[in-house]
Amino acid sequence: MSDTLIERNPDILGGTPVFAGTRVPVRTLMEHLEAGDRLDDFLEDFPTVSREQALGALERAKGMLTSGADETAA
Repeated sequence: MSDTLIERNPDILGGTPVFAGTRVPVRTLMEHLEAGDRLDDFLEDFPTVSREQALGALERAKGMLTSGADETAA
């Protein structure tokens, strides 16, 4: 999988999804947010990840979690 947000390559961290053009795993963003860190804190810690990439990854996750939500809510 490769696009402007996230790429997955077996030669980069064993295929772990990373922000495109970086070696920063997407799960690192999720872990920071779960720990209560602000998005700006994450971006400061990982300057190779752009705000657009981080927000795009969050939007993608939101879409995956909410797609079909109408069918499952009852």
